[in-house]
Amino acid sequence: MVIKTDPCAFSEVKIYPGRGSHFAAKDGKVHFFISSKARSLYHQKIKPVKLTWTQASRRYNKKIKVEDIQKKRTKKTTRVQKAIVGMSLDEIKRKRAEDESTRDKALDATKKDLKARNVKKMQEKKQEKAKHSKAASTKAPAAKAAPKIKAAKGSKR
Repeated sequence: MVIKTDPCAFSEVKIYPGRGSHFAAKDGKVHFFISSKARSLYHQKIKPVKLTWTQASRRYNKKIKVEDIQKKRTKKTTRVQKAIVGMSLDEIKRKRAEDESTRDKALDATKKDLKARNVKKMQEKKQEKAKHSKAASTKAPAAKAAPKIKAAKGSKR
């Protein structure tokens, strides 16, 4: 059968049921003391490390072996790759894996493609302009535009 024991708030000695006393502080914390001596010293604000008979003092002066209380290991954060809108995860991984030379070749190819497309558009526009100008020149060579009237000096128009 396991008996529930509480440590003394001052000396850290095990307090068995039916022994010691409780003290409720103003902040609501309950402290357990093994004896009136421990309670008195606690209220005098004497540090337990300064008294040789306390567990804190024995630990401080390396009289007892301190169990290796390892710092709780936090899990190393793992980076999760998420897909970008308009690009799948596979594409992102492929782009990350490719080296600079292949990337440069792909960039040059896209540049050439864009340039060729733009040149083609410009040629089409030139051809359309040429057609429109021919049609306009054949339609109305006789009709001349009316001469512009110059405004007289001093007038607002």
